[in-house]
Amino acid sequence: METLLSKDEFEQQLRAKGAGYHIHHPFHVMMNEGVLNKKQVQIWVANRYYYQIAIPQKDAAILSNCPVKEIRKGWITRIIDHDGDAKHEGGIEAWIKLGLAVGLTRKDITSLKYLIPGVKFAVDAYVNFARQRPWQEAVCSSLTELFAPHIHKQRINSWPEKYPWIDETGLIYFKKRLIEAPRDVIQGLSLTLDYFGKTERLQKRALDILQFKLDVLWAMVDAIMLETMNIKVEGKTYTGQSQLTTLRLDKNYE
Repeated sequence: METLLSKDEFEQQLRAKGAGYHIHHPFHVMMNEGVLNKKQVQIWVANRYYYQIAIPQKDAAILSNCPVKEIRKGWITRIIDHDGDAKHEGGIEAWIKLGLAVGLTRKDITSLKYLIPGVKFAVDAYVNFARQRPWQEAVCSSLTELFAPHIHKQRINSWPEKYPWIDETGLIYFKKRLIEAPRDVIQGLSLTLDYFGKTERLQKRALDILQFKLDVLWAMVDAIMLETMNIKVEGKTYTGQSQLTTLRLDKNYE
């Protein structure tokens, strides 16, 4: 016999997935504590850029797969938010400004020369999921934005004190997302609750999809952490990928 969750219970279980959001990853915990060095912050920003440019591609995939005009009219705003338009710079440009604020050049960021293979693999998997799966599933995968405002507030509030070398003009991306993300959640959550709330099987599928997206974000930070830090495993220091960082960095980069 099916145990169908009520709409409120279903939403609570989706929100409970926030316990696995990458804000709790050791790398982000250290970031929030202010213990990362300049090189580590720069590598994080440079790699996260690849995710930023993939977001509108993911949203375009949702639009192309969705036959419902009214839903497309609401969802297309997300692409404009990131790509910008004739009057407004988008989130991608705001992220580039964050890169400039941490000491990278525009070319450092947009050339993807510091892109870590593990980050590329995770982001590409996410975009391919949105392209290949039903649009309702891709919408559901976007619900990690439920948990994003907290991490944006953390950075806005703590970085000026803990990373005073970062130009505060670079924080505009996080301030921008504090306005956009709650609006996006309303549409994405409503669509997910309505479509996946019909049966126990669909509800479980939605929870699995959200976990997949959480895993994508976590895997990205795993790769960045391995690239920039020495990791001890059973008492032995793992330095394999961290050596690549030194090889990739220009002399004036550190």
